[in-house]
Amino acid sequence: MTNPSLKSTRWTREQIRAARLAPLVPLLQKRGLQPVEQETGNFTLPGYPGLIVKESYWRWPERNLAGNAIDFCVQVLGLSFHDAMRLITSLP
Repeated sequence: MTNPSLKSTRWTREQIRAARLAPLVPLLQKRGLQPVEQETGNFTLPGYPGLIVKESYWRWPERNLAGNAIDFCVQVLGLSFHDAMRLITSLP
């Protein structure tokens, strides 16, 4: 059974703004992914050909996708918005 309090979580604008700017490398490592550092501070991900991560932003030109940390969780990892927020806000 799903915990009803998790579904009723309301995120503030400040929390959402901070989550959008969350650094992606620690998030990826928490999910068990191993980002590989490239030149100029970019990272790639084995298993995601063409996907480039830098700080809190990412782009995947081959799929015409790009965005912030929340977008990454939703569009690449397939999480719901609420699950993405819970994951990001649980980072130290």
